[in-house]
Amino acid sequence: MNNVSLVGRLTKDPELRTIASGNTTTTITVAVNRRFTNQAGEREADFISVVLWNKQAENCAKYCKKGTQVGVTGRIQTRSYDAQDGTKRYVTEVVADTITFLSGKSDNSGMGPDGAPDYNIEQSPIETSDISEDPFKDFGSEVVLSDDDLPF
Repeated sequence: MNNVSLVGRLTKDPELRTIASGNTTTTITVAVNRRFTNQAGEREADFISVVLWNKQAENCAKYCKKGTQVGVTGRIQTRSYDAQDGTKRYVTEVVADTITFLSGKSDNSGMGPDGAPDYNIEQSPIETSDISEDPFKDFGSEVVLSDDDLPF
């Protein structure tokens, strides 16, 4: 089974292209953080090429920009071509079946000026409501159930 799932951030703005057949496509690079840190204690990332076609490519170009967090599912594909110098080149990329936009077009929270994750941002405290008050006070009258009323 050839199945890939990625979550990461775009490394640059997507550029939409139209090929000779009239189909639209874009190739994006998704920076995916590794689960572990290197010997220096820094988190490294892999930069994975992803190919999108037709409506997905159009939507990605319209709604995504550098730093947008996306989720991609698809398959790995390897192709080859002959370079201008006569050598054979191989390219491995993910062909997307679906792409999910996990952050909005203008949402760069947690991003540095270069679009890379900013791990040194200060988070504002989350406001909480008073939990000492009974959350069910306005629920209404008591509900009485017998064992016969329960579905299990």
